Amino acid sequence: MQHVISKDTTKIAFVTVGDGPPVILVPGALNDHRGRASGLPLAEHLRSRFTVVCFDRRGRGASGDTAPWNIAREIEDIAALVEHVGGAAHLYGMSSGAMLALEATAAGVSVRKLALFEPPYIVEGTRARLGADYQARLATAVAEGRPGDAVETFMREAVMLPPPMVDHIKSQPFWPHLAAFGSSLLHDAAIAGDGALPPAERLAKVRVEALVLDGGASPPWMRTGVHTLATALPRATYRTLAGQTHDVDPAILGAALAEFFA
Repeated sequence: MQHVISKDTTKIAFVTVGDGPPVILVPGALNDHRGRASGLPLAEHLRSRFTVVCFDRRGRGASGDTAPWNIAREIEDIAALVEHVGGAAHLYGMSSGAMLALEATAAGVSVRKLALFEPPYIVEGTRARLGADYQARLATAVAEGRPGDAVETFMREAVMLPPPMVDHIKSQPFWPHLAAFGSSLLHDAAIAGDGALPPAERLAKVRVEALVLDGGASPPWMRTGVHTLATALPRATYRTLAGQTHDVDPAILGAALAEFFA
């Protein structure tokens, strides 16, 4: 893996594949540069036309995690990657990574085009917001050395998976890999907050062309949030990938992104 040094001296690890205009992929919760819909599997469907950067967000994989964390530092990490690839790039974010990509663009990072898949914004009345103590309970689990409990809380309350499904996931051989992401959930939870859309004045700063995507088989609350965001952005196109869920097929997603970024 390669590394860039972010503004606060944190080392950010990344892998680059392909050739062409640069595209940076921003992973969401429980993912790093290997993420199915935000890492190397997706990059395989873009590499013939683009230089694709897959990276480990701070606190994950081979990247550092200098304290104290705040979202400005993660935006600086993306800016450092953009500078590394020539000073401007297309930007794609998945789930909470889409929230981060949106904030980076609004903050003035040099983004050519912005693509977002299912940022989990919650429109009032579509589902319950996360409890006021959600972030505190994640932090307690991590501080007490129980990162797996933090991941379980995230799955039950943020993702809203049924308890039997969570129990099944915990019984699988890959569970230790997921549990290792427990501490990084604190970052995602802080970025998402209670799920409310960013204020209109911040969305107005996203002046680049944007593609806002959801899956046709995703939960109605999520699709409502995605559509509402697309409507609020100045230059956004809303598109639904038929039959897809949050676990989107990288080939189908890759085709949509390649068409947009081209």
